[in-house]
Amino acid sequence: MADFLTRRRFIASSAGLAGATALGGFALPARAASELTVGFIYVGPRDDYGYNQAHALGAAAVKAIEGVTVVEEENVAETQDVQQTMESMINFDGAGLLFPTSFGYFDPHILTVAPKNPDVRFEHCGGLWKEGMPANTGSYFGYIGMGQYLNGIAAGHASKSKKIGFVAAKPIPQVLLNVNSFLLGARSVDPTITCQVIFTGEWSMAVKEAEATNALADAGADVITCHVDSPKVVIETAASRGAFVCGYHADQSSLAPEKYLTGAEWNWAKVYTDMVSATMKGEPIPNFVRGGLSDGFVKMSPLGPGNSDAARNQFEATLAEIMKGGFSVIKGPLKDNAGKTVATEGQAFAETDVALESMGYLVDGVLGSTS
Repeated sequence: MADFLTRRRFIASSAGLAGATALGGFALPARAASELTVGFIYVGPRDDYGYNQAHALGAAAVKAIEGVTVVEEENVAETQDVQQTMESMINFDGAGLLFPTSFGYFDPHILTVAPKNPDVRFEHCGGLWKEGMPANTGSYFGYIGMGQYLNGIAAGHASKSKKIGFVAAKPIPQVLLNVNSFLLGARSVDPTITCQVIFTGEWSMAVKEAEATNALADAGADVITCHVDSPKVVIETAASRGAFVCGYHADQSSLAPEKYLTGAEWNWAKVYTDMVSATMKGEPIPNFVRGGLSDGFVKMSPLGPGNSDAARNQFEATLAEIMKGGFSVIKGPLKDNAGKTVATEGQAFAETDVALESMGYLVDGVLGSTS
């Protein structure tokens, strides 16, 4: 926090970074090819048991690379604040590669700052980079819907009520794919299972997350998962209500050892170390980067004690199929929960299909609405 306050004072006292640069008093020092400063920006705390912690673990791996200096800033809002943080990391810390990690950082914030800093590389998690966007920007993400499908298999075997639940932040494509994948994984076990989804409207709002989890438990959901920044509240609340839980983003098994079935985790350490190493070698990073379980972008938490032998067998067999690549969760015949066909007989969307990143529907069997 002290470094951040220093950078913020620097911005204020210089009447803006552009003015300081124009005066010539804050020119960046020349960097050897073997040295690089990398900035990581988080929307929440680095120890949130979730989204931000997963990225921070990746940043920790980068710190071990010789010649690399890592600067980090947590609790940066998806507002003008992130633009100031990016500018300060570039001008005050000399960052040549930035990882602003939250979904809302991309448009308009990264797309505003990047053209002003053509020699800096901006890599964003989850954004959909398209032709015509600044060449020094890029987006990366993982096929973690595969992990939620595996979560669903564990949930399908564990559920007695045939009702499972999902606490979600916002109905953006990545979240909808996770909700749909969780239900379809469960339905591979029992096609009568339904999944109630509750959207909180916030990436991090503990009160709303607790209320949503309790509402799902009250409605009979006996396995619950989520897609919010910090699953901690959902996991602990669900377990306290006697429900099994499936984790997301990072390993939350320590929060509910007896009730934790498994979890879909990010493995950003591989992604970040690969990108940093490429940058130090002067090698280009593709503007659009994606990977799944077989690429090491995603991993699964160990299976917990609540899994039956049948659950373990189906989980492991399906994981082996996914590891071969080209696995399709969304395949026909399939309708959304409003009765519209989203995949015809014989039609399948492999995990790599970019069309999934524009998903705007909930599949049949999911109880809830995107509006």
